[in-house]
Amino acid sequence: MNEYSEECLEVFLRKQGQLFDEPVAESLEEAESFLEDCMAVVVDSLKEVWEYFEESGMDVSGLSDEELEDMAEVFPIGDGTYLIVEA
Repeated sequence: MNEYSEECLEVFLRKQGQLFDEPVAESLEEAESFLEDCMAVVVDSLKEVWEYFEESGMDVSGLSDEELEDMAEVFPIGDGTYLIVEA
């Protein structure tokens, strides 16, 4: 698989409902294709999540770490990395 680990794809499949009303993928292959199409990114730390949103112009200055992690676009993978999906 491309830049998305199997664990990353599995997390997205399980938690896609936090961002989408209807499932957008039903298999690892569909998840990978969807994430590639929407140019989702994987970052190595919560600090990089902050940097990603700041660079994209989103004002996240008033958010706590917990609030940032709870954003619908942010998927904690469990190994310290985060998947960011902008729909």
